[in-house]
Amino acid sequence: MEGKYSIYKRRMNYYETDQMGIIHHSNYIRLFEEARLDMMEKEGISYANIEELGIIIPVISVECHYLVPLYYNDSIEVYSQLKKFDGIKMELSYEIYKEGSTRACTRGNTGHCFLGKDMKPFRMKKLYPSLYNKFKEMVINMQ
Repeated sequence: MEGKYSIYKRRMNYYETDQMGIIHHSNYIRLFEEARLDMMEKEGISYANIEELGIIIPVISVECHYLVPLYYNDSIEVYSQLKKFDGIKMELSYEIYKEGSTRACTRGNTGHCFLGKDMKPFRMKKLYPSLYNKFKEMVINMQ
């Protein structure tokens, strides 16, 4: 992954495997979410605080390419980057590696929007300028 990124580490659990003994494909999307929330926390953006403001951040798109399978007890590293942010939407990219490997197991992207509890978009720059600036700074720092 080019540029700067955040690294989230964890071990794969037995319950995440499928009948073939590999990590079920749906769990990779969960890994993206865990890594995204970890990245935000590291940058001082608490999802709990965002929800307290009445902001929700639904997924509007997801793409995942499975390259090498993961197995129970694999230690992994998820590399995350905030690629785009305009105050209404954001896009992130992810790469998952077995710890110590240089070969990507998975690559993917997610797209998100920012909505109020009324499920309507709003201009973050106008309503929450400090939060807007934190996200904007993340994009700049990851390039």
